[in-house]
Amino acid sequence: MTDRTKKRVVVIGGGITGLAATFYLQKEAREKGLPYDVKLVESTHRVGGKVQTVKRDGYVIEKGPDSVFTTNDSILKLAGELGISDTLVTNEKGKSFVIAGGELYPIPGGSIVGIPTQIAPFVTTNLFSLTGKMRAAADFLLPRSHMTEDQSLGTFFRRRMGDEVVDHLIEPLLTGIFAGDIDQMSLMSTFPQFYELEQKHRSLIAGIKKNSQKETSEGGFLTFTGGLQSMIDALEAKIEPGTVFKSMKATHIRKEEKGYSVTFADGSIECDAVILAAPHHVVQRLLPQEGYLDFLKEMPATSVATVAMGFDNDAIKQKRDGTEFLVSRNSDFSLTAAAWTHRKWPHTAPKGKALIRSYLGKPGDEAIVDLSDDQIEQIVIEDLNKIVELNAKPEFTIVSRYKQSMPQYTVGHRDRIREMARKAEESIPGIFITGSSFEGLSIPDCVLQGETAVEKTLEFLQD
Repeated sequence: MTDRTKKRVVVIGGGITGLAATFYLQKEAREKGLPYDVKLVESTHRVGGKVQTVKRDGYVIEKGPDSVFTTNDSILKLAGELGISDTLVTNEKGKSFVIAGGELYPIPGGSIVGIPTQIAPFVTTNLFSLTGKMRAAADFLLPRSHMTEDQSLGTFFRRRMGDEVVDHLIEPLLTGIFAGDIDQMSLMSTFPQFYELEQKHRSLIAGIKKNSQKETSEGGFLTFTGGLQSMIDALEAKIEPGTVFKSMKATHIRKEEKGYSVTFADGSIECDAVILAAPHHVVQRLLPQEGYLDFLKEMPATSVATVAMGFDNDAIKQKRDGTEFLVSRNSDFSLTAAAWTHRKWPHTAPKGKALIRSYLGKPGDEAIVDLSDDQIEQIVIEDLNKIVELNAKPEFTIVSRYKQSMPQYTVGHRDRIREMARKAEESIPGIFITGSSFEGLSIPDCVLQGETAVEKTLEFLQD
């Protein structure tokens, strides 16, 4: 039995947010001699959430995300803490394409989230008509918006750049990031910096161009030579032995006279604080008495699938030399994107082999995720054959499904989350709700949210 003279914290959810929170909270307690007992509980048989790497016959295959984009230093800091910085690698540069109207076009050089920062590639591309280019150029003349409330990504970018640039380039890029409908997604919860650029510079193109050099120097794609699972394994190894509990599904959180009681199928844990790093629908289920959380039941989430295929290099004849392609919604493709992973990340495939990762699932086309592995493989091969010539069947196919796994930040999301946090602080002090459903989907965002939850927990326990 754990010594209850210590203050106990239960972290619910073993994804990257919960792991980071547990690691940093235990580290703070250990280094500062704080009498805290920190436990992590995860409902499934493994920790790591969507991050999962498979190693097979010399391949390094990501079933979920394949890299992190370092817009902040949270991953570099964490890698240093874990002692795995020397295994970090950056991606090889290569051409990216977009499929629009069934045709394959290079993404114009200098584009940042589809916004041009270099004039020549944009003017000479065949991706847009002359009318579409002229409409986008109107961004230099249009006044800044006077809207102060949230708006959809689609509304914002269509107003600045026009429908054609949005439909052929911006929408495929953003769908690849969020697996969502940009005409429903919140600007202020995903890319508030674009709104700020417009307010500061009026022209979005001019603003992004002025900031492009700074953005390029600050951000980049990274992974680990052993895959992103390396980070998960290192985190789990650094967390104190005997404090991670898997296949433990929390069913209810009840407020007690002092602290809280977290109930499971075979018992309960009393604690002083809870870091609730779980998906939004789980948060609402665990705290049904908190009526202000009811909106989480209606918060949408998209189902997606990744399909990894291994080939001999000789089995693939590329019609265009590149590393990846995206698909616009007006194209007759089931895929949303595909990447020649062995070109982007040479460590992921043995010499003479090729690794292709394809992506499926978007609003309005999620049923495809529920098809059998064989059906999905056939669909992917048919789509790939429109872009390359496949002269042999894949050596292997790994289909990974993530049901309702991509939370959608719809218009007004930021205000709803802020109001939720305010009411939670009043009614359930000591419970800190965090994770990818709330303030950022990316791995770096989730690590930062874990760190923030630790800061709030420390402040609460020390009051």
